[in-house]
Amino acid sequence: MESLNTILTGCFKKEARYQKLLYERYFGFALKTVFRYIYRYEKAVDITNDGFVKFFKKIKQFRYKDDEVTEKIFFAYLKKIMIHTAIDELRRNKMTPEIGGIPEHVFDVADKNENAEQMMIYKELIILIKQLPPQLRTVFNLFVTDGFNHLEISEVLHIPVGTSKSNLSRARKILQEKITKNEDAILCSI
Repeated sequence: MESLNTILTGCFKKEARYQKLLYERYFGFALKTVFRYIYRYEKAVDITNDGFVKFFKKIKQFRYKDDEVTEKIFFAYLKKIMIHTAIDELRRNKMTPEIGGIPEHVFDVADKNENAEQMMIYKELIILIKQLPPQLRTVFNLFVTDGFNHLEISEVLHIPVGTSKSNLSRARKILQEKITKNEDAILCSI
């Protein structure tokens, strides 16, 4: 199995074999990142592919020094590209909410860092987050899941910092109500 450093070196040289290897190895991670913002599976795949194209075009900007931290730096860099690509798509469509359910096969994309219990919680949380209005959902994902601060969110979404804070507060309140309602329903059925 090729190391990430070897793969990246090949990608820097624009070698298709290494680009394909990187794409296949990290597609699941990238898709899950995009899927937090784009819930239509086919669209999320398209945006993930667009994100990889951007990554390969901007690979010269990717910097790392140490073999031990390369993967952490790479994940952060790829995640940032995927998030910005997804938000650009949402902005183009004026944050239009997606409709329909989440197909079960979306959750089948392998991620070696998850166990069965985490996967169940992930599915349930994604379904609840999907029910948020688009602007609230995007701010929630950026702040809670992806670690952006309110200033960064305001710059990415072109909204005031105060709007970012109030959207996060409203999203949390709605999610807390939904979680409480779901827990109450489970307790009543026992």
